[in-house]
Amino acid sequence: MISTREIKNVKALATRKFRDETGLFVVEGEKMVAEALQSDFEVVRVWRRDEIGEEAMSRISSLSTPPPVLAVLRQKPLQQPAPGTGLYLALDAIRDPGNLGTILRIADWFGIRTVVASPDTVELYNPKVIQSTMGAIFRVSVHYTDLVPFARNVRALGGQVYGTFLDGENLYARPLETGTDAPVVIVTGNESNGISPALAAEVTGRLFIPPYPGGETTSESLNAAVATAVAVAEFRRRIWESR
Repeated sequence: MISTREIKNVKALATRKFRDETGLFVVEGEKMVAEALQSDFEVVRVWRRDEIGEEAMSRISSLSTPPPVLAVLRQKPLQQPAPGTGLYLALDAIRDPGNLGTILRIADWFGIRTVVASPDTVELYNPKVIQSTMGAIFRVSVHYTDLVPFARNVRALGGQVYGTFLDGENLYARPLETGTDAPVVIVTGNESNGISPALAAEVTGRLFIPPYPGGETTSESLNAAVATAVAVAEFRRRIWESR
């Protein structure tokens, strides 16, 4: 069963203020909850629809159709990222929850285990972000930090900081470091404004994803998550190619 107080508290987790106050967040659906139970997140409580009833589940769910199962998890404490060798994603003021969730799925698919995000990037535990990750949140670590010092640290370690720009070099035609010997970061900029000037100044490789065929009128730009997927796929392809 679920008490009236518990219903109220779970519903309140739809707001960031209550998530921040309690350090908790909600995961919904059989696949997501199953992955949560297998992860290193602390699962505080699980409710099943066949135990508490359709009405109660609909009251605590944020989905249009009440899921079979819902869980409350504890957020992980904030940590500062310590870059080593490998490929990283840096998100500069990504505001759309769907974009953040999709980018985490992209990171998960391509084996990127650490994503760093600027403090003004949308909150990781936003319900729309959680659902959009499709479970990737349980395998990809997300750290919120000032990206300029992070990029400088990567450069000090002999690494590279790449970003996509309309005046950059052709992604497919230029040499790329892939993170095998030093950290490599791919920066994804804000959906409207791109990479901020302060962070752009730390970029060591300005990349451009060319349209096909060249020279013809196309869409003005790619969605932030789509651009991330294209860039990461090319970096991973270079590794396969070098084997």
